[in-house]
Amino acid sequence: MALKDVLVYVDQAESALISLRLAADLAIRHGSRLTALYVREPNDAQLRWHRSAEAGLVSAKDLHELERSIERSMQAAAERLESSLEALTRGHDIEARLQIVDGVAAELVPQYARYADLCIVGRELPEEPATVNYTFSEQLLFVTGRPVLFVPPIAGLSTIGRHIVVAWNSSRPATRSLNDALPLIERADKTTVVMVNAAGFINAQHAPPGERIVEHLRRHGAVVEAVRMEEVSSGSIADALQTKAHALGADLIVAGAFGHPRLWEKLLGGVTRDLLARMTLPILMSH
Repeated sequence: MALKDVLVYVDQAESALISLRLAADLAIRHGSRLTALYVREPNDAQLRWHRSAEAGLVSAKDLHELERSIERSMQAAAERLESSLEALTRGHDIEARLQIVDGVAAELVPQYARYADLCIVGRELPEEPATVNYTFSEQLLFVTGRPVLFVPPIAGLSTIGRHIVVAWNSSRPATRSLNDALPLIERADKTTVVMVNAAGFINAQHAPPGERIVEHLRRHGAVVEAVRMEEVSSGSIADALQTKAHALGADLIVAGAFGHPRLWEKLLGGVTRDLLARMTLPILMSH
């Protein structure tokens, strides 16, 4: 298997450069085509300013100047991203381009993601805890039909997919994510399968021993070992998994996305939401 087509969504935020850098690193090592998709649309702060202006709080002249300022900001971001992409891929034999489109990212990114092997997106943090509403990046899990790799806004990240931690419990979501991550696992320097409370999960499903998945991955040429973590409380699983991944020196976590796309009020399971809300490493998920 091979990762041939990578899409990374980028926006006006400075943190978009982190996603772009990690996507370029991954594409270079896999020889993939890299498309950085930049949707020209105002960000949340700009939309709030514009709504306030339209409400009559500023003059028509000031409204016009605000619109020009937003346009300049969007153009500056495009130029910054294009320059960064060129610098990141210079000297490497891969096809890379910044694709600029006008519209609404929530509508366009899923469409473009369906034409790639992997969609990489920055994990924006919600302004306040959500119970019913979900962020743009979370919704991508349920509408793209492709694996989504979330990148936290942490400047120190330098590589992705060299040492992968796979969260395994023999469930359908874990299996789907693992299968979608195979192109990365086959090329990784090392993969560690972490089984949290494995006895409870696997025995309850009458599944084969968790070590069987290690054998399966080794048949794909992967360098794999297994680690068990037992008696972890349900509310601590996400944090325990990320702590273990950091201790192992991993740069990517592969985990199943638990949830149901038709029940938006119960869309993400507790561990999935905790992982995304408090992520400190890139996380690949599928649904």
